[in-house]
Amino acid sequence: MKLAKVLLSNGERHVAIVEENGVQLLDLSQVDNCHRLSDILYAPDPIGLAKFLIDTELPPVPLNQLEFLAPIDHQEVWAAGVTYKRSQVARMEESETAASHYDQVYTADRPELFFKATPNRVCGPNQPVRVRYDSQWSVPEPELALIVSPDLRLVGYTVGNDMSARDIEGENPLYLPQAKFYKDCCGLGPSVLLHENPLEREATKIILTIERGGEEVFQGETSVAEMARGLEDLISWLGKENDFPSGAVLLTGTGIVPPDEFTLEDRDIVSIEISGIGTLINPVVKDAAP
Repeated sequence: MKLAKVLLSNGERHVAIVEENGVQLLDLSQVDNCHRLSDILYAPDPIGLAKFLIDTELPPVPLNQLEFLAPIDHQEVWAAGVTYKRSQVARMEESETAASHYDQVYTADRPELFFKATPNRVCGPNQPVRVRYDSQWSVPEPELALIVSPDLRLVGYTVGNDMSARDIEGENPLYLPQAKFYKDCCGLGPSVLLHENPLEREATKIILTIERGGEEVFQGETSVAEMARGLEDLISWLGKENDFPSGAVLLTGTGIVPPDEFTLEDRDIVSIEISGIGTLINPVVKDAAP
């Protein structure tokens, strides 16, 4: 089952069950203390609760009569780095002075984890993600995103885009927060696939496509099987000496990195497809330097 936050043509916002050709709107007023998407995701039986909440007085809404919103409420967004071999190589190439650190963290017990975004910095489907105006080498990082409950349970999956200024991070690893954390720095959506069974890592493909002026300028593909770490292991490390009262979204790293000569430009279109989960599409915006 997939759940989403949607905006209807009349301006109303709803939580909904996503079906093949439309959505079933949910009536959250039927249950006490159920006010938002995350309340369903964190419930003991989210599938049963979602089915119970279907508003039987409203017909399904066709997909062409709504917009998907970012599937986030009040959660912090965190990210793991250097979890794929391709990412390890790219990070070593972009930063000569810190190459050994990236090499070591790929095989270390402790993963690289960093704070990525607050909800107001997250962009939903078809909303612009941003390239910093002071970056000349920025790329999208397509990632499987985990929805984590306050008690550190894996409850769902969505598609994530960890926008990254490679030149800023490469200049000095201490600049990583500036390379990763800024307005419109993260894309999430379009919906959340509930965690019912373990993810089939080999079958879960991640495809990144970038278009410019109506033409494809980059495409890359990987699978979650190429990830060097387990999903539950990353969640365990995230939760060490930390609390998440509102839960968290955890991006799990990228296995697709465009070539060094490539950088995103204003008005590019970034499409990230994860098989079985969905496709997240965002235009790119880059402002002129002041």
